[in-house]
Amino acid sequence: MFTSGSNSCSQSSLCMEHLPVEVIGNILSWLRAARDVVIASTTCRKWREACRNHLHTLSFNSNDWPVFHDLTASDLEIIITQTIFQTKGLQCLSIFIDDVDEFSAAPVIAWLMYTRDTLRELHYNVRTSPNVNIIEKSGRQRLEVLALAHNSIMGVEPSYQKFPCLKSLLLSYVSISALDLSLLLTACPKLEILALVNPDIAMSDAQATMELSSPSLKDLYVEAISLDKFLLEADSLEKLHLKDCPLECFELIGKGTLRVLKIDDVSVVHFDIGENTENLEVVDVSNFTMMWPKFCHMISKSSKLRRLRLWTVVFDDEDDEDEVVDVETLSVCFPQLSHLSLSYDLRAEVLLYGLQGSSHLANLVVLELGWTVISDFFSEWVAGLLGRCPKLKKLVIYGVVSEAKTHEECRILASFTSSIVNLMRKYIHVEVQFEYE
Repeated sequence: MFTSGSNSCSQSSLCMEHLPVEVIGNILSWLRAARDVVIASTTCRKWREACRNHLHTLSFNSNDWPVFHDLTASDLEIIITQTIFQTKGLQCLSIFIDDVDEFSAAPVIAWLMYTRDTLRELHYNVRTSPNVNIIEKSGRQRLEVLALAHNSIMGVEPSYQKFPCLKSLLLSYVSISALDLSLLLTACPKLEILALVNPDIAMSDAQATMELSSPSLKDLYVEAISLDKFLLEADSLEKLHLKDCPLECFELIGKGTLRVLKIDDVSVVHFDIGENTENLEVVDVSNFTMMWPKFCHMISKSSKLRRLRLWTVVFDDEDDEDEVVDVETLSVCFPQLSHLSLSYDLRAEVLLYGLQGSSHLANLVVLELGWTVISDFFSEWVAGLLGRCPKLKKLVIYGVVSEAKTHEECRILASFTSSIVNLMRKYIHVEVQFEYE
């Protein structure tokens, strides 16, 4: 046994010795974390050579090594500089240090200039003093992914600051003017993914209006932006996600390519994604006040819709029978619907108008229903919807149960439990789950 084990170890060592340095460079790149790469490169001369000439990915992240939290900014600058300058041909560089207030401009410029001819991905989140224009210093010709945080972008000149290969742009807590952001998109003819997270956008006039245009953009994520008007022209947009945004007006001008629409905790007076919604497959709306007839009309042509989620939504006029999500409309407009999630205030009108008609949700397989304040209507609502879903396989009930329950709340919850038990005897083929908080 001992001999067999020794032979196995010898064979493994022999195999490692015969690995090409290019392969070793790829192995080291998969480690990503700078500390792990440096330790591994000390194994032997061949691994040091692989690290120097064939390493293509390097990451400095404060979560990878606790010691990063205890080092000063100057110490970190020295470590990062020495490590980067021991490599040739870096393609992906990530510097995410959360506990440092700022880096000096000189070493940051040195890192960018040293890697600008080969870098394809740059992730950077540390402030610099004085500010460094990352857009100007980075290698624009090869860059495909740029994720920038806690920095400023100014003076964009699309005539010479072009990013011919950039496909993904993430700006978090970045200061930029609406004009520069628009020019930056113009300088990225192949941009497909854009994420804007809590940017500080400077406006040129009193009205906070932002107009963006990108013919290649496919995926847009916007979080924590406050504007009077947001106008987006994107002929290829497939996914739109707005989160935590107070807006007066949002308009999308496109060619009907949108497949996924997500709205989470957005306040908007006028919302328009155009008439061409035939390709919508997913609509996910939560923490949102809506006029249901208008919203329904906007997505009513989405015959390919597979998932519809209306969660903790508030209807603009709760006393109007038209402000009720009814099964008949869902069945007619969305014949391919397979996942339905509903959670909103239940009233007698919901049962009266929401369950009227005889059409079935023929392809629905997953139904999610929720309450924030339980009422006697809930069990009737569940029973009514189950009767309209002949192919249902899974039912998930989400509820909020307060710690200090009144006698009435206890009675309603007990009544609901009994109703569900009796109901499931009829629908034994349906899997039931409960999620309470």
